[in-house]
Amino acid sequence: MTPAGCLASYEQVSTLEEGTMPTVHVLSTLRFKDHLLDQFRAVSPRLDVAQQTCRGTQEVGDALAAHPGTEILYTFNLPDDALRRAPRLRWVQLHSAGVDHLLDSPLMDSDVLVTTTSGIHATPIAEYVMASLLAHRWRVPHWTHCQREAHWPSGRWDLYARPELRGSTLGILGYGSIGREVGRLGHAFGMRVLALRHSRRRPADDYAPPDTGDPEGILPERIYVPDELHEMLAECDYVVVALPLTPHTEGLLGEAELRAMKRSAYLVNIARGEIVDQAALVRALEEGWIAGAGLDVFAQEPLPPDSPLWGLENALISPHVAGFTPRYDERAATLFTQNLERYLAGRPLLNLVDKSKGY
Repeated sequence: MTPAGCLASYEQVSTLEEGTMPTVHVLSTLRFKDHLLDQFRAVSPRLDVAQQTCRGTQEVGDALAAHPGTEILYTFNLPDDALRRAPRLRWVQLHSAGVDHLLDSPLMDSDVLVTTTSGIHATPIAEYVMASLLAHRWRVPHWTHCQREAHWPSGRWDLYARPELRGSTLGILGYGSIGREVGRLGHAFGMRVLALRHSRRRPADDYAPPDTGDPEGILPERIYVPDELHEMLAECDYVVVALPLTPHTEGLLGEAELRAMKRSAYLVNIARGEIVDQAALVRALEEGWIAGAGLDVFAQEPLPPDSPLWGLENALISPHVAGFTPRYDERAATLFTQNLERYLAGRPLLNLVDKSKGY
């Protein structure tokens, strides 16, 4: 479906016959607290909001079967027969920034609108990125090792007098809501910011919490396009992967791209593990093609105990937690509330997925 098709379908399902105000049935399969459900209901008396907390695809299917009049569904998982179980379904709000888990779903070939929570993760993930960069710059794992061993290291100058973040070059692959907040923090640290996007146009006007990111896309010194990836990588001291996983980005960083980076460069992946060729990355770290990597995502999760990544001193591993924050549901509810208002008013939704692109 083209972007124009998405908008056309939106107008089609949102237009009300004059003089009619039908009830709109909303189903959440999450575990929103009562005050957040009341926040949704307060948008309009037309909304009938129900919640049936589900674990996994099968339970979501059962919930839809129990609520066949569902028009708006808030969920993470979705069964392939969702459209059969909920024939009035018109809009699915996902509890995730990515839609890669639904790329093969019949939903993606339908006129049902799909939106994401892109933007609500920007603050915690950007903070995670900066923590990883600083941990590498200051060799924080070496600190903790010395502390456990009660060892005051010799040669402290050689160990810790490493290049500052100020004046270094930060390359951000994917300049969406997360990438823009990483860019803002990097710029605040005095870093030179470069970004890679599918085009040089300004960033999309998607959801972002107030006072975050780079709304006008003015912080990068230069915007690169995919054909210029190697040129960009060669410039960077730090590379942050913040791209959606699509057929075009799967395996984007392989041996050739890792070898194009500086030997002193540090890679951070907070997007999806499949975007980086993991076998090539292991070799890059073992053989010194790059200096290190901070990894929150992996091709297989949990990361298997026999993965060589566990044993690499220049790899900083975390268990897919970069987006974690106590404010996750609060921010998701704020976004969903705004989209409910837009839906009822017939206005375009925030974070509307372009099904032709897969994000």
